Amino acid sequence: MKKLVTLIVLSFWALVGYAQFPSAGGKMPNMNLGHIFGKLIDSEGKPVEFATVVVMKSSLDSVTKQTKDIMVKAQTTGANGEFDIKDLPVMGPLKLKVSSVGFKDLNVPISFAPPKMEGMTAPKPGQMPDPAMMAKIMAAFEKDLGNVKVENDSKVLDAVTVTATKALLEMDIDKKTFNVEKNIVTAGGTAIDVMRNIPTLQVDIDGNVKLRNAAPTLFIDGRPTTLSLDQIPADVIEKVEVITNPSAKYDASGSMAGILNIVLKKNKQSGYNGMVNAGVDRLGGSNFMGNFNLRQNKFNLSLMAMNMRMRNNTEGNSERSSDIVGISTTTNQDIESKTKGMMSFSRLAFDYYATKKTSFSIAGILGGGKFSPTEDILITNTVGGVSSLSNRISENERQFKPKGLQLGFKHDFDKAGEELTMDFNFFGGTNSGNAIYNTNYLTENNQITGTQIQKNISNGSNQFITFQTDYVKPLKNNGSFETGVRAQINSLSNINDNTLKPVGSDIYNNVTSASTNYESKNSVYAAYISVSGKVGSLFSYKTGLRAESSAYDGKLLNTGDKFSNSYPLSLFPSIFLSKDLTKTDQLQLSVTRRVNRPNFFQIIPFVDYSDSLNITRGNADLVPEFTTSGEISYSKSKGTATFLTSVYYKHTNNLITRYLNQETNPITGKIDLINTYINANSSDNYGVEFTYTNKIMKWWDFTSNVNFYNSRINTENIVNSNAQDALWTAFGKINNSFNLKNKWVIQLSGDYQGKTNMPVSQAQGFGPPMSQAQSSSQGYIKPFYGVDLAIKKSFLKNDVASLTLSANDIFGTRGNTQVSAGDGFSQSYYRLTNPQMVKLNFSFRFGQMDANLFKKNNNSTSMEGMQMQ
Repeated sequence: MKKLVTLIVLSFWALVGYAQFPSAGGKMPNMNLGHIFGKLIDSEGKPVEFATVVVMKSSLDSVTKQTKDIMVKAQTTGANGEFDIKDLPVMGPLKLKVSSVGFKDLNVPISFAPPKMEGMTAPKPGQMPDPAMMAKIMAAFEKDLGNVKVENDSKVLDAVTVTATKALLEMDIDKKTFNVEKNIVTAGGTAIDVMRNIPTLQVDIDGNVKLRNAAPTLFIDGRPTTLSLDQIPADVIEKVEVITNPSAKYDASGSMAGILNIVLKKNKQSGYNGMVNAGVDRLGGSNFMGNFNLRQNKFNLSLMAMNMRMRNNTEGNSERSSDIVGISTTTNQDIESKTKGMMSFSRLAFDYYATKKTSFSIAGILGGGKFSPTEDILITNTVGGVSSLSNRISENERQFKPKGLQLGFKHDFDKAGEELTMDFNFFGGTNSGNAIYNTNYLTENNQITGTQIQKNISNGSNQFITFQTDYVKPLKNNGSFETGVRAQINSLSNINDNTLKPVGSDIYNNVTSASTNYESKNSVYAAYISVSGKVGSLFSYKTGLRAESSAYDGKLLNTGDKFSNSYPLSLFPSIFLSKDLTKTDQLQLSVTRRVNRPNFFQIIPFVDYSDSLNITRGNADLVPEFTTSGEISYSKSKGTATFLTSVYYKHTNNLITRYLNQETNPITGKIDLINTYINANSSDNYGVEFTYTNKIMKWWDFTSNVNFYNSRINTENIVNSNAQDALWTAFGKINNSFNLKNKWVIQLSGDYQGKTNMPVSQAQGFGPPMSQAQSSSQGYIKPFYGVDLAIKKSFLKNDVASLTLSANDIFGTRGNTQVSAGDGFSQSYYRLTNPQMVKLNFSFRFGQMDANLFKKNNNSTSMEGMQMQ
């Protein structure tokens, strides 16, 4: 009876194995039902991470008639040292081979014994075997190897030093990744400095980033954030992902320029390690940053804190000519401004690996900053041939306190690549400010004849909450199925009170009409599906569909007026195709659709008179803009060189843009030039971009980027629009890194921006002084260029310390001149900030990759072992 049961059961599984694993020549297939798992540990019981685990099977070579080992399965252990290998043949002996740098190779024999059949009853004809019988059989094919100990190889450890450098540019089907860890020009700076060195990005004088002449959306670790680039230290950034054409997985709402995803550095080593950076610049600014990482077993802890003291100097001038109701006016301004500021930022993150497949993470972000800009403007105003002179001196103080919380969950299923992730993100904060504008009216001899004082007191808050869950399931042909849902809720409140003391008066009067007090709430709900794979050897694809709906509600606190809108469900398809022409040549095609909805600040029909030199008003009639983007890219790799060229085109309907026009000022009752927002008829942006990276010599890394593009905003739907003509322009960057003898490194980089139309959108609100609003549909920017240089010297054992001396804009040529013209006006506006900035930065790394330092010793607590040497 036992033999009969065993024969029936094995025959059944052989039939199953034959159906699932067809063999050639009609031979009986192997029954791949084996399953082994265990954990690699060293002689001290610590997990051995990133070790190679290979299952080998002996086979007879038909040619040599000798036995040889053939690999069946291979895997790399995780951070906890665990391995889990399935679908192994159960017939015949196997061998587990373990190898890892710093350890001796280990061979472990493996065999699966037939299950014992005591008490088993054979199934009747046509009847499936009993489930209990099946469970017992499967248990026999499963082996828990427990803790597998490997021995240290001291000879290997003493003789081998392994170093690796990531490629500067990495290509994926829907993004380009630039690794920036080795960029020394950015040492001691912020993310703005990093963006200046990303080949495809443009950065203007205010730190606004442009991607193909439009402002992209900023992500951190794949999620939206309320942090600005100048609030993120450069030294914590590992890489920057440039997503010019976001897929259905990403928000459809946002800038038509795509997404910049900043990936922060993460700890991947057991034990503890960290870094300390400190630096100063020639204007008296300073920076300090420290991070500490601790990883052991199932836990990972990281802490980062930074503080920056900033000193910025800006000089500039502007000239505006206007003809309003037949009166010619010319206003000239000589401008000088200085900003003193302090900013702090900290992040505490904790990861817990509950099992080898499930992990949880939590991170908190806390920051703060205070800026005190001052501005001195000498104004010459000529009206109808009569000139007057005034001097406006402003003193501001602005504070902000950002904070954030991130919660994450990830579960890996048994099938490799199948995973479920859930994320909750909260970013928010408060801000406050007060400003005093003293306008002194002068005689020709600079004698004060009268003074007007305007005070502005403001405070506000914002909250940005997102919840997202994503599921990924692998498919055949290296494909995958992805789906997810997302909810985003953004709340904003602002109190901005203005008072004015006219010339000759001692009383401050409330200017209610110039006080912008409001609150708003914006929500977006979305779901997506995405499928990727390969069509034989023809091409790879990734296609998806996203559905989004949104709504906003707002209220003017002064008047009680309410504004609301609900945008219906819209669909946003995306498709990406990739063809490997050869092993080194690849062709890609992508087409996507996106939307940009007007925000509350853009639609409230309120005249903001808080800055009399820059009057703005919202437009309640704005509607969303929709953008269709297409891009074709070709890349070729040869040796250490990578060449990438892209041809792109973007068309936007109902483009939302700033517009300067003559209107009746409801506060003064006079005709004034007022900045507002309009829906232009459309816009077109197209061009070709070339990127080249290469390690020309062992000591010379070279990166270059050139972008030729044409942009035009069509405002034919606006009466007397006088829109700027389309322009062909060029933008280029070059970056050289020279690794010299005695651990010296020199980096030389430069960029050039040709004459170009002003970008469609720019950051507004909490910007630097002198950031006057400009109409993107009525002007252009004159050409400019800049050159940066940095020198780095590493020293001490294992190069743990380094000094970096850098000079930005060494020729003082990054001045920005904006020229605009419209109905009854023309204007030229020039600024130059911090030319020839010199910085000195010191960096020191420390760490001990030995988790025993954190274990109890001699009855002392584990914390006592955490003293930094």
